[in-house]
Amino acid sequence: MAADGAERLRVLVVDDEQPAREELAFLLQRDDVVGDVVTVARADEALRRLGAGDVDVVLSDIHMPGLDGIDLARAVRRLPRPPAVVFVTAHDEHAVAAFDLEVVDYVLKPVRPARLAAALRRVTDKVADRVASTEPADETLPVELGGVTRFVQRSSVLWAEAQGDYVRLHTATGSHLLRSTLSQLDERWSRAGFVRTHRSLLVAVGAVRELRSEDGRHSLVVGDGALRRELPVARRHAREVRERLERDPDAVR
Repeated sequence: MAADGAERLRVLVVDDEQPAREELAFLLQRDDVVGDVVTVARADEALRRLGAGDVDVVLSDIHMPGLDGIDLARAVRRLPRPPAVVFVTAHDEHAVAAFDLEVVDYVLKPVRPARLAAALRRVTDKVADRVASTEPADETLPVELGGVTRFVQRSSVLWAEAQGDYVRLHTATGSHLLRSTLSQLDERWSRAGFVRTHRSLLVAVGAVRELRSEDGRHSLVVGDGALRRELPVARRHAREVRERLERDPDAVR
């Protein structure tokens, strides 16, 4: 916890230069409002990391190979509850474009601890506003297909299936791999109409068409037509699933 009792910030640092990443991580870890710090070298790596949804603020360089910091900030804006973005760069000519993208701050290199601290205080205010909102807005998820990053809405997901270090999201248009764990999604999506039915399955309540029970075995029928699938319900989850379906007006239509 931070000194004032607030949750510490979860920070993602994006910079293609290793010394810059290490210096910024060092400065961040000295600030008592900062908790976890993760560093990546490329904007596409940052997008994959953001798929886990556990980042409060992105501190990004602007000039990087491939997607640059401006591209990253544009992608972040597409998320319904985007993390704050702070640019940390040696170049000041992008300041106007940065603030058009609603970044929280624009810090010039070399980074002074006091200047970084001021930026972090602005971020904590933004995060506090986001946490205060209890409405479970839809979520845009960066997924990978053939080396291309695409975006899928949470509301289009019928069920999610654990696959190693990834989760496969099943939608009406196909399936997509998201770098996350099922437990992370369960924690974030339980208020948004999803229920855990099995150690490897998370199901959208609104997609459920039938709850079946036979010889002590339980299952859910999900989807319609060619998308119709029967998914197992583990014994340990059966009571919770039944209660969730009974109290949710969108269930078993």
